[in-house]
Amino acid sequence: MPRVHTPISSLTVANGESLTWGVRTYVMGIINLTPDSFSGDGLGSGNDLVAAAVEQALRFQDEGADILDIGSESTRPGHQRVSLDDELQRLMPALEAVTNNVELPISVDTYKAEVARRAVEAGAVIINDIWGLKAEPQLAQVAAESGAGLILMHNQQGTEYRDLLPDVISSLQASVALALEAGVPKENIIIDPGIGFGKTPDHNLAILADLEKLKSIGLPILVGASRKSTLGLLLNLPPDQRVEGTSATVALAIAGGADIVRVHDVKEMVRVCRVTDAVVRGWRPDGWKAS
Repeated sequence: MPRVHTPISSLTVANGESLTWGVRTYVMGIINLTPDSFSGDGLGSGNDLVAAAVEQALRFQDEGADILDIGSESTRPGHQRVSLDDELQRLMPALEAVTNNVELPISVDTYKAEVARRAVEAGAVIINDIWGLKAEPQLAQVAAESGAGLILMHNQQGTEYRDLLPDVISSLQASVALALEAGVPKENIIIDPGIGFGKTPDHNLAILADLEKLKSIGLPILVGASRKSTLGLLLNLPPDQRVEGTSATVALAIAGGADIVRVHDVKEMVRVCRVTDAVVRGWRPDGWKAS
């Protein structure tokens, strides 16, 4: 049965707080149910996968995550797409267990409409589509019927652009139009410029430098630069040693207007967000007493 539409702004995040855009940056913790994650944090497969997912979800909740993003298909360069059945088999037991054990809103990382449908039926409240409805436009109908939030990421085959930022903005606007036409409320849509997807390292840095231009679309912005290969090239470090580089991208993204950051290292990035929000957004913790 379709859910009654509830704006995602009414979701309860950390410490019982309702999600409110512009007050502070929200941290989305990544739970990879894959054996081949580019970041080295994939939980693999087998009988221990569900337990590992719940353990990581509880840890992220304790570390201050606001949203958990669960995916079961790798999007690393050169990855092999998995079948619908394989994705569901890997995803659903872990997603259901996480939903039953944490209090945070759950996002499902998928571009397949049927996976999204099953996930929201199991308790996910956000759909994170790395293809911005270009792979399966019917996914928008799932979001519209269920009331789930919808993250639309820019992505493309190849790295050729006429003009990078205008092209990314135009593509995102087209994705948003598809969602609106399907009946997804505007207040349920979030945009993501797609750092590392269909872009060269220089493109990724240019987007971070000019992120504020995405504000012209008029929707909340999510940025996911955590442990990405561009940082590896800049630092000559493997994924699990890119925490400082990720911290820099998080701070820069917030300065550019990001509302959500999608990260692997939750504890560290929560701290980065709090300090950056204090400077950029004037956020202060409860009980703050200035001397």
